[in-house]
Amino acid sequence: MLRLTSLVLLFVGLLLNSASAGDWPLFRGPELNGVAKESSAPVSWSAEENILWKAPLPGAGNGSPIVSAGKVFATTAEDVEGRTRSLLCYDERNGDLLWKKSVAIDRAMPTHKTNPHAPTTPASDGNRVVVWHGSAGLHCYDHEGNEQWAHNLGEFRHMWGFGSSPVLYEDLVILHTGPGQQVFVAAFDLETGEERWRQNEPQTGTGERNEAGEYMGSWSTPVLAREGDRTTLIVMHSTRVVAYDPQTGKRVWTCEGLGHDRGDLAYSSPVIVDDLCFVTGGFRGPSMAIRLGGSGDVTASHRVWRKERQPQSIGSGVAIEGHVIRPNAGPGTVECVNAETGEIAWQDRATGTMWASLVQVGDLIYGLNQDGITTVFQADPAAFKEVGRNRLPGSSNSTPAVANGRLFIRTTEGLWCIGE
Repeated sequence: MLRLTSLVLLFVGLLLNSASAGDWPLFRGPELNGVAKESSAPVSWSAEENILWKAPLPGAGNGSPIVSAGKVFATTAEDVEGRTRSLLCYDERNGDLLWKKSVAIDRAMPTHKTNPHAPTTPASDGNRVVVWHGSAGLHCYDHEGNEQWAHNLGEFRHMWGFGSSPVLYEDLVILHTGPGQQVFVAAFDLETGEERWRQNEPQTGTGERNEAGEYMGSWSTPVLAREGDRTTLIVMHSTRVVAYDPQTGKRVWTCEGLGHDRGDLAYSSPVIVDDLCFVTGGFRGPSMAIRLGGSGDVTASHRVWRKERQPQSIGSGVAIEGHVIRPNAGPGTVECVNAETGEIAWQDRATGTMWASLVQVGDLIYGLNQDGITTVFQADPAAFKEVGRNRLPGSSNSTPAVANGRLFIRTTEGLWCIGE
């Protein structure tokens, strides 16, 4: 009887765990906001402790892993010139490599040494997985590795490479392309690959430098926001923020202000905080907040505040009780910003320099720095409160994934699955 009772309790526990668990199918998680469906995740690990498996990666990349329907996907570039770009599929249970699909490009492409030719994160709906390989095209596979469709979208040439990731909305794949001479946002039918709409982003300059000779480009992955009875797709372009109707591509509103005297750049994604859209420009660009719900050019009517010369922003933040907690690539801090006013609530140097985006699990935030150290701290707008610090071998510019009670972290030493 005791054994039967134990089995029943175990079965009930498994059901509860299954009901509360979730996949991480997109860049920055299921809602594109860095927040996991999990209520908890491991807080302590090392190269020897709480490692369920480690899988080798055949090449470099800043792209983040995703987890969908029992599989873990990641991109890789197997040569420094980026002539071969691959999507890898691993078994979530044990890290076995299930398949690899590679595409070739017939020319070497430029990029920055810190941004290998696998900077993007795949996207999956549980049946299909979509990956953007820049000039090597947009590709869709089923979960067994069979190609479903592909598009050659042209050349995206920039001295710093590319980096935005596809997102999914209903039956659509939506991609913000660039940087370079051509920049557009387009939507494709997830099942057939048919292009549904495309909106070109007007720009001046060469695609690498603006008319003033300063750097330009956007590597920002879009987010989805609920504005009253409508959903919008919000994109940070190099000089402005644009909200699109994700079904039709119509521009709903635009807000100027991302450009500055050092360049027109955007790396991180917008953060939605209640009815505000919080953004920070790249290369120590400005931060600003835009009130949602407007139409047309809302620069004068809905831009709540704008503050010049912020820390370098590459990784994206998370929203906490009317605030944004954001990672800074320089000077290597994490800070809490009041979204309504732009004032700094607190700042701390404990995390070090991060290119990765922050991840929230329950009441904790995970920040992975470039040295492979993940700092775990409280999701508290009042003060920075460290919970733990965990090191893995290698360096990383990749954002962790959280799925089914586990953490998935990419470093230069491999793909790690962490669990208790």
